[in-house]
Amino acid sequence: MTTLSTLKKSLRPHALTLRRTAHLAQAETASSQVRDHFLASAVLTQASVVAGYWPIGDELDIRPLLATLAQRGVVTALPVVVEPRRPLDFRAWMPGQPLEAGAHGTWHPCANAPLVAPDCLLVPLLAFDDDGHRLGYGGGYYDRTLQALRVDRPVLVVGVGYAAQRLAVIPHDDNDQAMDYVLTEAGLRRAGTGFSVSPDRHPRESGDPYDGSAKPDVQAAGFPLSRE
Repeated sequence: MTTLSTLKKSLRPHALTLRRTAHLAQAETASSQVRDHFLASAVLTQASVVAGYWPIGDELDIRPLLATLAQRGVVTALPVVVEPRRPLDFRAWMPGQPLEAGAHGTWHPCANAPLVAPDCLLVPLLAFDDDGHRLGYGGGYYDRTLQALRVDRPVLVVGVGYAAQRLAVIPHDDNDQAMDYVLTEAGLRRAGTGFSVSPDRHPRESGDPYDGSAKPDVQAAGFPLSRE
């Protein structure tokens, strides 16, 4: 009998190929495009604490977006792997501040950086579908983290990747946390609503919820292609 984990594992090589191909063709322009799409959203720009990620390998680079948000006074943060099987922590960070090497080839803010509670998360992915399901790397970190965060309050979850990473269906079960939006170089789309462009409402509530890239003192080149 084929298990869910087996199905996901079988999709990852194809998803990695799709992402790598898109990255080689579009990396130079995609970062500024996703920045502009995010900043054009009336919903997402209301977030006061935005957690992003430090790109590994051919993940879409959101550092120009984080830099612009920080310049506008938004608290920006990066995730920290505390230990296996635990939700991620988020430490405040802005471009130009130092980073430390973390687990699985990641980089995170230094230990003295303050912990923050994001109201918007930008999450990397291998693939996504129109319903907002995400194919990750198999470690379950984001699913555990989103489940824990959503217990207390609504959190906007935005998957970030190239449009070419879209698949017809991502295998999932009740333990998989769906994304609210997907942000690609082609635009910002709400999940589960026919993928209409430019959302202006939080999908979980009836009312409105709530350039340049700076370079820290670490190099992204040569990082491994996957995080857990």
